[in-house]
Amino acid sequence: MELHKGDTAATVSLSWGGAGDADLLWRYQVGKERLETLFGLTVAEMPNTLKGSTYLADHPRTRAQDLMDAFTNPSIKAVFSCIGGNDSIRLLPYIDVSLLADNPKIFLGYSDSTVTHLMLFKAGVGSFYGPSILAEFAENLAVYPYTEHWVRKVLFSNETIGLIEPPLQWTGEYLAWTEENRTASKHMVAHEGYQVLQGEGVMEGFLLGGCLEVLDMCISTSVWPDFSGSLLFLETSEETPAPHQFSLILDRLAEAGMMSGIQGVLLAKPYQGLYEKEYLLILKRLLSRLGLPNLPVAYNLCFGHNEPMCVLPYGAQARFDCRTKAFSIIESGVC
Repeated sequence: MELHKGDTAATVSLSWGGAGDADLLWRYQVGKERLETLFGLTVAEMPNTLKGSTYLADHPRTRAQDLMDAFTNPSIKAVFSCIGGNDSIRLLPYIDVSLLADNPKIFLGYSDSTVTHLMLFKAGVGSFYGPSILAEFAENLAVYPYTEHWVRKVLFSNETIGLIEPPLQWTGEYLAWTEENRTASKHMVAHEGYQVLQGEGVMEGFLLGGCLEVLDMCISTSVWPDFSGSLLFLETSEETPAPHQFSLILDRLAEAGMMSGIQGVLLAKPYQGLYEKEYLLILKRLLSRLGLPNLPVAYNLCFGHNEPMCVLPYGAQARFDCRTKAFSIIESGVC
């Protein structure tokens, strides 16, 4: 069900617990307030959401319990991730997938939240690859209008999502998360639009993917999915893996079956645009080795670690027309 004003959204810290650290609690409060004032939601923390990075690093079971409790609580309509990290993989032994399947909810997050998205995909529950509390909702000055638009369009409406045009401008500029920077604006540059690396015609399939480095962690785990038939979307994190690391990760993912039977690839612009040409060349060579020299690949899409971002519904049918460079989601994100 789509969200409405007055609905309750729970916040969770499933990976890094920085939202509860003394030096970042102010930023969490900014993001929470915007969800309440801008979107009209009632925001509630789970018991361990704000216990801080040290405690949560030592207690993956409690992080997992927060997620399951949020899904089973009938008063909670949506679950929003505070931030990513690199530690969600440790939740897997403590997650009851059948419990998630029996209590579907909206889940929103990106980056290390890829693990949670794969849990929910296994459970047959749709989820949403998009902004987190600290990284987008608490952005300096205001939430980017482009991001706000897609949160509303995807989560607050059950209409077909339709055409997702790129933003007019983007930024990957890093500004430290300090209170002194709250009123600092980031330097924006013109967005070049979506581009096609190879292939032609129209690629169509269900959306599946996430953060490349996190997918690498998920190989051979209980949540590793069958990618066949999917429109694979991929992005890299702010750690900006060097080209040789990117190549090794892609090789491992391909060996694990990620490229088997997919309908095409959608790549987000790398963080700050770093290594974009190198990544594209590496991917093109890999696909050629795999016997997929004509598999459609689009790049420069607006999800992931740059700003602003759209919202991608996991499992929804999407289409990219290589001739017109038009990207659309051809069903609603919520029922």
